[in-house]
Amino acid sequence: MSQIDFAAARRASSVSTVDDALEPSLEPQGAGARDGADTAHPEGTGKERSHTGLNATSENLTLSAIVRKVTWRLMPVIMTCYLFAFFDRINISFAKFQLQSQLGLSDTAYGLGASLFVIGYVLFEVPSNLFLYKVGARRWIARIMISWGIATALMMFVSNEWQFYALRFTIGAMEAGFAPGVLYYLTLWFPASHRGRNTSLLFLASAFSGLLGAPVSGLVLGHLDGVLGVPGWHWLFLLGGVPCVALGLLVLRFLDDRIEDATWLSTGEKAQLSQHVTAPQKHSTRAHSLIGAIRTPGFLTLGLVYFLIQVASYGLNFWAPHLIRAAGTHNPAMIGFLTAVPYICGAICMVVVGRMSDASGERRKYVCALLVLAAAGFVAAGVFDTQTTWLIVALGVMGAGVVASIPAFWALPPKLLSGAGAAGGIALINTLGQLGGIVSPIMVGRIHDLTGSTTPALYVIGAMTVVCALIVAFAMPAALRDKDPTHTR
Repeated sequence: MSQIDFAAARRASSVSTVDDALEPSLEPQGAGARDGADTAHPEGTGKERSHTGLNATSENLTLSAIVRKVTWRLMPVIMTCYLFAFFDRINISFAKFQLQSQLGLSDTAYGLGASLFVIGYVLFEVPSNLFLYKVGARRWIARIMISWGIATALMMFVSNEWQFYALRFTIGAMEAGFAPGVLYYLTLWFPASHRGRNTSLLFLASAFSGLLGAPVSGLVLGHLDGVLGVPGWHWLFLLGGVPCVALGLLVLRFLDDRIEDATWLSTGEKAQLSQHVTAPQKHSTRAHSLIGAIRTPGFLTLGLVYFLIQVASYGLNFWAPHLIRAAGTHNPAMIGFLTAVPYICGAICMVVVGRMSDASGERRKYVCALLVLAAAGFVAAGVFDTQTTWLIVALGVMGAGVVASIPAFWALPPKLLSGAGAAGGIALINTLGQLGGIVSPIMVGRIHDLTGSTTPALYVIGAMTVVCALIVAFAMPAALRDKDPTHTR
């Protein structure tokens, strides 16, 4: 769920470059006229433009300083929370071997438990968001962190299959609404021109969660297994859950609900920041209802595309450690370090493609190219399933395509949605996509149980990713084919 509303990040980041272009317009008196008014009054107009330009630049610099202050105050805590949120989704993949061995779970049962997390998340996402708006983002985000941290830590007491199912569903239900809650909180603090760059930090946090979480999980499973008579996978869930409780208390105490509540901002800073944060809402005239969004050509196609992307994403997140182990690497710490490779490649590709996409205004073609890259990674992983070195290369290609395609995809929905209906439409697309998180683990687990190998499942996901790329390339309406406006310095 961590991937929702990335479109706002990329589109806002394009708009934010206007800030950098506001420079003083100082010209010699009597310089060449720019319009009829300049010709008639060269001196007065030049002075007036210079004064206006200096004021605009001064105001922009002041706003940038305020936003920088807010960023350093809020984003370290929020990014840390988001990092643990994403790790909470993938830690089950690292615990898979020990958990299955101790509980006697089949791959189908493991896949079902992994999918129940998503089912709980999807079912309770809307009710959670309704409560968030009622009680405030800060309090509700803290509640989410504390409750899912406790539920995650309770995984160490699981002793049978049904307890495993129940707790995975509960963890998903407790975490429901976290991603949209965080994104909503950012809209309360950051102007539209600065919101994109801060939202993009969340997606980098999710990539770093895989990058850091993989080796740390391997070390925990390898070095804490049996300590105090506790299995390694119990330690993994305990050490993943307790910090979330602490972070929830930190959110409740350290963050503020509104700009007006911030004692660390001066009265003038609060006034200027509030003016810029609320300005886009005052000038918004268009609004799409959720029903209208559903009826818009291309909307349901986007839902299908995101569903297929999530099938690939969960295939990577839940089965990468299994593939590495099956190729011949059995040391848990080494498996953890090697599992970080696709997330490293994904983080690099995310930044590079994001900048290229913003610079060119092209969205659809980059999504298509990344999906083809991901498909190549899945096929290559199947071909080199017994050769560790080439398998890691394939996983790197897979990670570059899958991880980077998610934020690239979220640049597409705002081409169809605007106004009050945008949030509902984007949430619906995200919900449709998360169904892929239910299908993918169960499908891969079932194929492995039937064939004794994960390789056929890799080919199936690769084929589905190719279909997704073809849909993006040839089945999109004109509105989604158009380039976004670009800004030239």
